[in-house]
This record gives sequence, structure tokens and C-alpha cells, in this order.
Amino acid sequence: MASLLILNGPNLNLLGTRQPEVYGTTTLQDIEDTCEAHGRALGVGIVCKQSNHEGELIDAIHDAKGDHDGIVLNAGAYTHTSIAIMDAIASVELPVIEVHLSNIHAREAYRHKSFIAPVAVGQICGFGAIGYRLAIEALLDHVR
Repeated sequence: MASLLILNGPNLNLLGTRQPEVYGTTTLQDIEDTCEAHGRALGVGIVCKQSNHEGELIDAIHDAKGDHDGIVLNAGAYTHTSIAIMDAIASVELPVIEVHLSNIHAREAYRHKSFIAPVAVGQICGFGAIGYRLAIEALLDHVR
């Protein structure tokens, strides 16, 4: 059975209460529950992790090699700042789908640049929590 890592970065633990006008009222737990249920329906294992710390995200990416077939990554603000996360993705040679709840291209100019995009299979943004389900399906299609 295929296995995917759903990896969420800083401040995503506050979903549901943090800027609901931008990110909605769905909690991270709601998203993780939905991802796990969607994975079961598709016959794929789903492991969810979240960290507010860049090094822990990098460790999770490194640890995914050999354990998972791909990664769905919402790196939060690290999307726009972390060359280290970009390098970690390139190093493990696992397919990554970048996901964002909001449309980063319709927001502040500093959010338009993604360091993840050049090493990702693709990017899904602006569709809210459903973006995770879309990313799981896209990633499964890619690895199969």
C-alpha cells in the first residue's frame, strides 16, 4: 500500500481561529481527519505531522525517504523563505505537492515567491481545505 506524508508548517496548528477570513474555520485536526479518511477510501496510508520549527520539518522530510511514497506539504510562511526546506525536498528525491489554503498569488507580493515550487511536482492553492484532498489525488496519480 502506498503511504503519503501530510506535512504542515508554522501556525497551521492555529487553523480555525487564526484569521478565519483568510484561512477559514476548518481546524488542522479537521483537515488531518479528512486526509486520513480520504486515504482509506483510496487505499493509501496517510501520516500527518505539523511543526512550527523549520528543522523539525526538514527532519520529517528526510525521514520520509524510505517510509513514504510522497509528501503533501503546506510549509506555511517557510514557503517564501526557506531554501533549507527546498534543499531537503531536492535531497530526498520524493515527489512533493505544495498546498496552500489561500491563493498565495492573490495576496501580498512577498507571498508570490515560493521556494518549494521549483522542487515540487505541482502547487494547489486557493481552494481551502479541499486542496489537501486534491493534492492527495494528484500525488497518488503521479506515483502510480
